[in-house]
Amino acid sequence: MKKVIPLLLVTILLSSLLLSGCGNKPAPAVSSSAPSPSGSVPAAPATGSEPPKEWTPERAINIIVPYTAGGSSDLLGRAIEKVWSKYCEQPVQIVNKPGGGGVTGSVYVANSPPDGYTLGLAYGSGCDMSMPFLQELEYDPFEALDPLCLISIHTVMVGVPENSEFNSLADMIKWSDETGKPITAASSTANGTVDLVLQGLAYSTGANIVIIPHDGTAGSITTLVGGQTMIGGAHPSDFLPQYKAERIKLIGVATDERDSSMPDVPTLKEQGVDFSAWGSIKGVSVPKNMPDNIKKYYEKLFKQICEDEEFIKIMNDMGQPVMYEDIETFTKTFKNASEDYRNLIDNLGLTYKK
Repeated sequence: MKKVIPLLLVTILLSSLLLSGCGNKPAPAVSSSAPSPSGSVPAAPATGSEPPKEWTPERAINIIVPYTAGGSSDLLGRAIEKVWSKYCEQPVQIVNKPGGGGVTGSVYVANSPPDGYTLGLAYGSGCDMSMPFLQELEYDPFEALDPLCLISIHTVMVGVPENSEFNSLADMIKWSDETGKPITAASSTANGTVDLVLQGLAYSTGANIVIIPHDGTAGSITTLVGGQTMIGGAHPSDFLPQYKAERIKLIGVATDERDSSMPDVPTLKEQGVDFSAWGSIKGVSVPKNMPDNIKKYYEKLFKQICEDEEFIKIMNDMGQPVMYEDIETFTKTFKNASEDYRNLIDNLGLTYKK
């Protein structure tokens, strides 16, 4: 009996320890990919922030043209307006806000809320490209606005009266060198894009070119047609009516390649004149800090417009080549063109000194 009691106590103690150990054993983990009662696999928890939702406009959009009605930038805006409804359900309004050589309209866009309802047209024209180096401005084209896309580049062409004896600028420069007489030239405005190109042409070739600025393109072309100057500079869309009426001849374009809207006009370089320039860039700008999803919407929209056959025909008919570039590419183009204009203005001794 005495031996049985200790054996019983040992048995009870061992059983208690075994039960205690089993009670502390953790339950098996359930796989996160285990099927739910319905048989489907539960979705993994979301990580990070969700991408921005696709944006579409809910009311009319204003496109600001910083120049007067009837000019090449305004004509570009009207061409966009004609095909806009094919790609956007909301209407577009082309709003002219001229003043200060384009500064007034550009400042208006820069001061607008970045909500997608105000866009700027002609970004890269004189007020953005050359004026920052010629005078103090109330806005910085790089800091106040963002580039959205390129639509076109309005090249600078050189024209002569229809009855001129010259058919190339190279021949005219040779005549000037041999006779000692100057080549007279009409430009639209002093130190504007066309004027700077003509000054650059004289600087790079050493030709004796006397430039006569006017108060606008209409006056300079009238002077040229009347034979009061030997040559004149202007954009193709400005020359086109007089060219079609056979009152002027176009003898050269100041770009590295021919203008696709007027492919029969040779470049100056083809004639042995080693000079080229950007011309007047016509891009779309947006106020700073516009959300990326709004930018992407318009980047796609303008690409569709630039691929539209009706739009391309309208542009070609008025001498404006379609040259679409997206945000990334246009940003590089804008910076490169700005640097080239800075160098040209420095070489001409025109740089604004603060």
